[in-house]
Parts: sequence; structure tokens; C-alpha cells
Amino acid sequence: MQENRNMASPTLKEKTARGLLWGGLSNGVQQVLNLVFGIFLARELTPADYGMVGMLAIFSLIAAALQESGFTFALVNIRDIQHKDYNAVFWFSILMSVTIYAILFFCAPLIADFYETPELTALARYSFLGFVISSFGTAQSGFILKNLMVKQRAISEFVGLVVSGCVGLLLAYNGFAYWGIATQSMVYTLIVTLMLWHYSSWRPTWKIDFTPLKSMIGFSVKLLITRILTQVNNNIYAILLGKFYTKEVVGYYNQGYKWSSMGGQFILRMVANVAHPVLAETRNDQERQLRTFYKMLSFTAFVSFPIMFGLGFIAEELIVIMIKEKWLPCVPIMQLLCISGAFVPLIDMHKNLLVSRGKSNIYMWNTIAMFVALLTGSLCSYSFGIIPMVTVYVVISISWLLVWYWQVKKEIDARLGEVLKCIFPYAIMTVVAIAVSWFLTKGMSDMYLVLATKIVLTAMLYIGMLWIGKSVMLKEAFAFLLKRTRKK
Repeated sequence: MQENRNMASPTLKEKTARGLLWGGLSNGVQQVLNLVFGIFLARELTPADYGMVGMLAIFSLIAAALQESGFTFALVNIRDIQHKDYNAVFWFSILMSVTIYAILFFCAPLIADFYETPELTALARYSFLGFVISSFGTAQSGFILKNLMVKQRAISEFVGLVVSGCVGLLLAYNGFAYWGIATQSMVYTLIVTLMLWHYSSWRPTWKIDFTPLKSMIGFSVKLLITRILTQVNNNIYAILLGKFYTKEVVGYYNQGYKWSSMGGQFILRMVANVAHPVLAETRNDQERQLRTFYKMLSFTAFVSFPIMFGLGFIAEELIVIMIKEKWLPCVPIMQLLCISGAFVPLIDMHKNLLVSRGKSNIYMWNTIAMFVALLTGSLCSYSFGIIPMVTVYVVISISWLLVWYWQVKKEIDARLGEVLKCIFPYAIMTVVAIAVSWFLTKGMSDMYLVLATKIVLTAMLYIGMLWIGKSVMLKEAFAFLLKRTRKK
């Protein structure tokens, strides 16, 4: 038995490594494409255009969460999954999305009245079609996630990004303003859904039976509540700013959030493609799952801190060079969000462990408590301006990592010393590298030279410190990449 387990372990390790590699490559390419398309769109469009779409984002995200209802992860957690499980989720998702769209269609004027922007009525009814389209891919997404088909998902998202980006640019240059942004998002959803159908071998049947949902509902409903509150947490400022400030301020926040999330999404999606399936596969062996958790936490910190802190470090030069000085007010917002963004993937790793062990109730209550804390902090600070508001958000978000750790410790006895050893060496080395780079570049005047020097110097210093410190994570990353290169 022990021999069989040892034989299975390398297979899981290889799956995890391949998933992280494909996730990293895919998201790296996607973020570069996002950057390119974002530059051209931001140069052509105004903060008010982004503000219009930003005010509706929370409604689309909540609706998408409702139509998915947590069943994607519920499918992953089923050990002996059958066709009827996927089929029930497929038809439920479509039925739910159509129902929600009908409700939001008639509520669109109320949303426009809330923001005192009549143009939002038509835009809302058009934008909300996106989550109806995505409902046709919920079961396929669950199938691909469960089978760790990271490469196939990566290709789907890449194609969707290229096609939708081209459509967005075409519409922006032809004066469609915020309609172009909304259409770009919808085209992306459509292409990705079609590609998931192409790669998934599962197909729905007309025999509609919702009975299998009964065994999933207890788990999935907690994930649903959690996902809704997470989306509210992430977009709470778009709501408050849209109500109490101008469309331009919403646009600045939206742009700062967008640029900071490029790095954050790169890490989150790279790790998320494998974290939950791998942790779920090891949940029956607590010691093995704990080792896997430590390893993935270390890898996440290894990439998260240099990317997110580094992105904040070059924020001013990046914004001015890429999308012009008209967007300078978004720089301090972006820098603050980059600080909290470095910790988000670490928090997400704790969440994945709890969900993999079926503890969606802990996941839900933790998120509810965080939502209350963020909402209270936002309402107490909005009158002081956007920077104090975002600062409060950052402090609360980072502090909540301790709450997530406490829950994980109760579940699998994760030791604080080990968790800190997984996280903080990478944070400290990143801060040192940035401090040295800042000191050496502060006298430079050419913005292009400053940007290039900051990136190269910080990367060299970070890798150099890892090499001198004989970092196991760095050596394993190099070894795996060399192995893949030799195979090719």
C-alpha cells in the first residue's frame, strides 16, 4: 500500500507542475495581451467611459455567481462523478441565468436612477447578456477543471482574449465608447464558452433531472454566498464611488484596479487551475495534504511578491508611458492595490484548502465577516476621499490573512512558523531588491530608462538573493523548466 502511494505521488506532482507551467505561460501571455489592448483602449477612451461600465460590473458579477451557484467546485469534489451530475448543473445554470436576466432587464431603470445616469438603462440590458452566454459553459468548465485540463483552458482564454480585444479596439476607434467595452467583454465570454465546448468531451442530453443537485446543494450554496460577497468586496468602491463621486473618479479607480489586477490575476489563475483539484485529491491523507499546502504556499509567495510589489514600484512610469498623463490620478490607487494584491493569492490558497476539505461553511462565514469589516471601513472612510478609502481596504484585506490561517490551523494543524517561513522570506527579499533599485534610479530623469532599469535591476537582485540563499523553490523552478526544454 505504501509502495502504491509513493508511485502515485510523482504523478500528482507532475500534474501539478504541468498545470502551474501552463497556467503561468497562459496567464503571462494573456496579461501581455491585456496590456497591449488596454493601452490602446485607454488612450482612445475616457475615464467616464470606464466609469459607466465599472458601475455595472457588480451586478454582472453577482448574476454570474448566481447562475453558476458554486456547482463548478461541487463537481470537482465529487469522487465518482456521472453524466447526470454534469447534466443537472448544465440545465440549472441556463434556467437560472435566464431568470436572473429577466429580473435585471426590468430593474435596469432602477439601477440607472440609483446612479442618476439614465444612459445606464440600455447599457445594463445589453451588458447583462454576458452572464447568460457564460451559463452554457458552466458544466464544461467543471469538467475541464476536474480533469486538470489547464492547457485546454489556457488556449480557450487566449483565443477569447485575442478576438475580443480586436473587436474592442475596432469599436473604440469607431466611436462606440463604453458600448465597445461592453461588447468586448461579451465577445470574450462567447469565444471562451465555445472553446470549452470544443475541448470538453462531455455533452448535455435532453433528459433533465435536477435530483443530483440535492447532494451538491449544501456544499455549493455556501460557495455561492461566499462568491457573491467576494465580488461585493472586490467592487465595493465602484458602488460607493459611483454613488457619491463622479464617473471620472470611478474611471480612475477602475483603471487602477485593472492594472493592479493584471499581475494579481496572472498569479491567481495560474495557481487556481491546480490548487483546488490537487488539494482535493490529497484530502484523505492529512500529512500529505499539509506538505502540498506548504509547497504551493511557498510557490505562490515566490511569484506573488516580486510581481505585485514590483508592479506597484513601476506604476507611475508604466501609466504615463502606456496610457498618457491623463491617467496619473490612478497611480496611487494602483500602488495601494498592488500591496494588498500580493497577499490575495496567499489568502486564496488558504481558501482552496478549506474548500477541498468540504468546509464551505467556514469559507462562507469567514467571507461574511470580512465583508462586514470592509463595508464598515468603507462607510467610515469614504468622506475622507478615495485614497483613505483604499488604504482602509488594503489594511483590512491583509490583516484577514491571519483569520484564514487560524481556520486552516484548526483544520489540518498548519504551524504558524512553517507558514511564515513559506511566505515572508520572499516578501523581505522583494522589498530589499526594490529599495536598492529605487536608490540607484532616483537620480535618473528619462522615464523610459527608469522603467527599464527598475525592472531589470529589481529582477536581478531578487533572483541573486534567492541564488545566494540557495532557494529550493528557485532551483526546482529552473530544474523543471530545463526538463521541459530537453523533452522538446
